[in-house]
Order: sequence, then structure tokens, then C-alpha cells
Amino acid sequence: MAEAEHAQILRNPKFQELVRRRSSFAWTLAAVMLVIYLGFILAVAFARNLMAMKVGSGVTSIGILLGLAVILAAFLLTGIYVWRANTRFDDLTRDLRKEIA
Repeated sequence: MAEAEHAQILRNPKFQELVRRRSSFAWTLAAVMLVIYLGFILAVAFARNLMAMKVGSGVTSIGILLGLAVILAAFLLTGIYVWRANTRFDDLTRDLRKEIA
């Protein structure tokens, strides 16, 4: 009986839409993070003078600030995913549960 219910859920158009939307959004955010990270690594490798420039009269360089921006971008993208999961994806899941039950 459980296998039949499992197959029914997998064939359900709303479930397929949920999986498609969630996967697409996750891969998009992953690509954005990859571009940010690779941009930082390329800047470290090929723009040494820019990355070594001091900010103000202290010891902080632009490279440190950009590294911090990479970390903050990861937190921001995670927050965006959680927000979307808690709104749109949960709505789709709720609709699917109503239809199956």
C-alpha cells in the first residue's frame, strides 16, 4: 500500500512542480554563490595590488573586506532560500498534502 501511495505522489503534477521549482531556485542560488566565490578567488590571483590596497589609515585591506562580503553573501543567499522555502515552497507542499489526503 505504501508503495502505491509513494508512486501516486511522485506522479502528482503538484509534487513535480514543487521539485522543479525548488531545484531550479537552489541551483540558481548555488550558481550565484559560485560566481561570487570565483570572482573573489580570481581577484586574489590576478588583482593583487587592488586586494592589497589599504582602507583608511588602518591595516584593513580591500581583500579583507571582499572576503567578508563573500561570507555575508553566503548568509544572505541562505536567508533568501529559507524565506522562499517558508513561503512559496511551503504553500505548494500544503496544497499537495490537501490533494493527497
